[in-house]
Amino acid sequence: MSLHAPEFFADLCLPFHDSTVVGNTYYAAPTAGTPLRLRIDFSRTIYADTYGGLRLAVVHPDRGETDALALSFLDHGTFHRRDEATNTPPNTKQHGTFDKYRRPGQPPWEGAVTTGLRDAVEQYTAVWFPGAWTASAPSRAAGRTAHTAPAVPVARSAQLRHRLAGDREINTRT
Repeated sequence: MSLHAPEFFADLCLPFHDSTVVGNTYYAAPTAGTPLRLRIDFSRTIYADTYGGLRLAVVHPDRGETDALALSFLDHGTFHRRDEATNTPPNTKQHGTFDKYRRPGQPPWEGAVTTGLRDAVEQYTAVWFPGAWTASAPSRAAGRTAHTAPAVPVARSAQLRHRLAGDREINTRT
């Protein structure tokens, strides 16, 4: 059964343009002109067909795997809401994991909140691929994200400076 990996990695909103999902694995070349690649797999648990997190690896085409890191769903709160809503007890097969079985029409990782995982992937890739995250991030329209704060009136600033100067005078007199 499919894990719906392309949809899962799309939910992570990874900004790397040069990337693809093959089977259940995400591959990316975060920085152009370097041989290092990023590979992200679902990490298995001791239970058959059950996944407890992501395994990130930096891969060199000639030297193989250079570094690897496991990010657990439990540590990053991926299924915290789902497990609370379903009263899934800790230390069970279902707590903080997902398996390949699912409700019809739903991905097996239904209820995942990927914000914590995304932040961890960003931190990891910043070490191995400096600048790749910001260089690959889509540019945002200025009108949608720019918020201008109202300027403080000049007279008010002058009054504040005068009041602060007066406070200093009072402090030096006592």
